[in-house]
Amino acid sequence: MMNKQKLLYLILVLLLKNIFCQFSQSFGNESDSTYCNPIIPADFSDIDVIKVNNDYYAISSTFQYSPGMAVLHSTDLINWRVINHVVKDITSISPELNWDKMNRYGRGIWAGSIRYYKNKFWVYFGTPDEGFFMSSATNPAGEWEPLHCIWRIEGWDDCCTLYDEEEDQIYFIASNFKTDPKNGKSYNIHIFKLSPDGKQIFFDTDSIIYQNRGSEANKLYKFNGMYYHLFSEIHPEGRVVMIRRAKNIYGPYEKKQIIHVNKNVDREPNQGGFVQDDCGNFYFLTHHGTTGYWEGRTVSLLPVKWINGWPIIGTVGSDTIGNMVWCSTKPKIFNSLNKKNDDYKTIYDFNEKNLEPEWEWNYQPRNDKWSLSEKPGYLRLYAFLPLNPENKNKIILRAGNTLTQRSYKTTNSEVIIKVDISNMVDGQYAGLTHYASTYSLFGIKVKDDKKFIFFDNNGKDTTGNIISNKIIWLKSTWTYEGINQYFYSTDGINFMTFGSEYKLSWGNYRGDRIGIFNFNIEENKGFIDVDEFIYLRRKF
Repeated sequence: MMNKQKLLYLILVLLLKNIFCQFSQSFGNESDSTYCNPIIPADFSDIDVIKVNNDYYAISSTFQYSPGMAVLHSTDLINWRVINHVVKDITSISPELNWDKMNRYGRGIWAGSIRYYKNKFWVYFGTPDEGFFMSSATNPAGEWEPLHCIWRIEGWDDCCTLYDEEEDQIYFIASNFKTDPKNGKSYNIHIFKLSPDGKQIFFDTDSIIYQNRGSEANKLYKFNGMYYHLFSEIHPEGRVVMIRRAKNIYGPYEKKQIIHVNKNVDREPNQGGFVQDDCGNFYFLTHHGTTGYWEGRTVSLLPVKWINGWPIIGTVGSDTIGNMVWCSTKPKIFNSLNKKNDDYKTIYDFNEKNLEPEWEWNYQPRNDKWSLSEKPGYLRLYAFLPLNPENKNKIILRAGNTLTQRSYKTTNSEVIIKVDISNMVDGQYAGLTHYASTYSLFGIKVKDDKKFIFFDNNGKDTTGNIISNKIIWLKSTWTYEGINQYFYSTDGINFMTFGSEYKLSWGNYRGDRIGIFNFNIEENKGFIDVDEFIYLRRKF
């Protein structure tokens, strides 16, 4: 009797904890044995994952940001950090992604896949306008081979490769979301064979293996001699994850839904990949696909249970379809370095030869207008004219060399920059920004040789006191709900609020970005030196 009571008690505790985690503001490590979703409460969209030896690697789409296609690393599937990018120069995709064009918002680098075979890491991805690209590397944190275009095509997305060792053949799968004149339907999923070096599509092997409303997010796997095609499509309940299996890669396939969704509760976990831990247990690393939330498409880790040969995601219901899990048991025992930590503080002092991999420019930067070497220990940003400087509407989206990071959704987040403003000139604006569909600018502007503190909330400018100091500290804070407030200080200790509150937003399929901006609306003149950038994320 005591055993039954204890079992019922444990079940009740887990249920209550799962409910608590769903509505709490915590993430990642919760104890030595459990974790809560989302494990990455920031915009790492279109995630894919693999395990190589004792390490896990993931990639995430970056759209118009440069460098492109983020590479992440983990040793435990819970704690992730950005270690690299696949594409150093995104103009190798298109000149439209350069600082002098800036017209690919919501486009650029979309979803891709990361795989390991033939002693290399392979990344394939697509853009909706330019086609499909690939690169490979022996070390994902090192140099990636120059980007190679395997197909110049419009209207395709969500590709993946599978290397079938038994056949010594690489397969390539992708969705054509435009209407196919042959069958009059859109979202046709095609499969092709690739050349042995993975750089050429054999178009005569083209075969449409599936079509349905919104069918994309393709992944290919081979488990125990069976081929599995993972994808998502639109059902009345929302975008759900589906899987098909067959003994032959061309079919015939059986099909099954493997998770339910509720947009208002779980935000549609729908695009990601399967991975196994050291014990052979399966997990699904996924982004939450429902758009409109200021933090963007965050990342969760869901357990997978195999039932009758089907990988079911999350908590399995009586209908043998899974459901979202907000708290679960960690994949393996963690070491002391991976235990619960409530504060995450990173100090960027710009003392290295290169920017840390967390940084991404909005579009390919103008390289002659920034430097880490001209004044060692500082990031020097030269001001230049934004595109169409006479148009003040959303000027930050047309200002080159804005250096950004993702805004995390934690209980309290804070960024402080220390800036030398002594070389600013008339017409120059510099400081901190948040932007997506809406924007705010906070910092220093120069008019008539005088420096003023200013705040711009979606075009509504508030000008404050004259700043005579050479050095100024600017601070941005934001809450779990995405309410931002700016502060400034002339001594780095005492901070004063300035401007109204600003609500962070979502836009162009991206969550809010925190960034350092510097432009001049009159001429290409003036510069700032950023001494440090401190990023603090508090869970509680």
